[in-house]
Amino acid sequence: MTRLLILASKLGYQTRSFAEAARALDVEVVFASDRCHQLEDPWSDGAIPVRFDQPEDAARRIVQQSLVRPIDGLIALGDRPTTTAAFAARALGITYNAPQAVENCRSKLRQREILRDAGLPVPGFFAFRLDKRLEKILPRVQFPCVVKPLRLASSQGVIRANTPEEFQAAVERIQVLLKTPEIQVTHEAELDRLLVERYIPGAEVAVEGLMSRGRLRILAIFDKPDPLEGPYFEETIYVTPSRLPEEMQDRIADCAAATVKALGLTHGPVHAEFRVNEQGPWVLEASARPIGGFCSRALRFGPERILLEELLVRHALGLSGSDLDREEAASSVMMIPIPKTGVLERVEGETEARATPGVEEIQITARLHDLLQAWPEGSSYLGFIFARGNTPAEAEASLRQAHGLLKFEIVERLPVGHPVTGALPAAGTSS
Repeated sequence: MTRLLILASKLGYQTRSFAEAARALDVEVVFASDRCHQLEDPWSDGAIPVRFDQPEDAARRIVQQSLVRPIDGLIALGDRPTTTAAFAARALGITYNAPQAVENCRSKLRQREILRDAGLPVPGFFAFRLDKRLEKILPRVQFPCVVKPLRLASSQGVIRANTPEEFQAAVERIQVLLKTPEIQVTHEAELDRLLVERYIPGAEVAVEGLMSRGRLRILAIFDKPDPLEGPYFEETIYVTPSRLPEEMQDRIADCAAATVKALGLTHGPVHAEFRVNEQGPWVLEASARPIGGFCSRALRFGPERILLEELLVRHALGLSGSDLDREEAASSVMMIPIPKTGVLERVEGETEARATPGVEEIQITARLHDLLQAWPEGSSYLGFIFARGNTPAEAEASLRQAHGLLKFEIVERLPVGHPVTGALPAAGTSS
């Protein structure tokens, strides 16, 4: 039987979506996840316990297991597993990105340096260690600027600063975030450094792509109609097809192709972010993984309207059908924002929101009585709304109407003895 290895930090709903797509193709799924390796199959799903902060050791463990259950292809979900996936693929003879290429994407500083040296349009930047005195750093800062950790994803810890006072407050706030147990337990590299970038004004778009032996295929360009101007950068709405002029979309596609080539990516899914203004596209970030959370459900391919997950499973295993065209209908997804940090106590209006014309699906992924973190400390969402329409404007309007019908009761402070089930949310991760 054909086997697919899925590498994921969390075996949540995105992982389940990929597993379901594989099983629909009669493909056996093997998981690799950074969970407790001291227990024998603690979740009873046969997952290979690995540590993604030790990618070469993790890859060796996967290779050992493959002697019993041979692996024919792999997919890494999220940024952290991609380096392990690259080492494992190289050892198993599976076509995938090289380890150095995915590491080029993992470090925001390294990515900036490579793209700058390749002549690609990136904002001015520099990095500094958190043990440096800020009065030594401030003369180098051009305002407005954006301050961010080097390794976190989903815009977590990303803050805009317009003045020296805001810069100092941003650095202190990010420093506190990086010292939290939830971040420290990841053992990520470069948690002692921050990146400072010149703020680039303009609209923002996301590009979903698929690399096949060095060639990039653009699957979708998503507009982000809500302004992302700071001070935090929580994403909300994605709409495709893009409403940008065709000439600008061509420039974005060309910039994306040059970006992945410079980074060394050759095979597998790509998710990239760009700012667009009168000067053209600016590269914000490119990652060697698919779009996060449930956002992939906004895309359908071929006459059977298969999901992106199935398309990527077919591609990873070299099966036919990975070249299907995306359907023409306008589609959109809203990552439902968390308005404030607190405990989710009640959700109302779901029935009315689901009845909104154009809305196809609503998934509330946050759990009642969990503590939710707003941005910039947070990296998860209350859930997702999906809509379709004859035009991008119609699809977007359906999202906004449905969201307006949803009511979330979030208690900012915990009552004494409140039964909090988790320190951080199990809500939907962002793109």
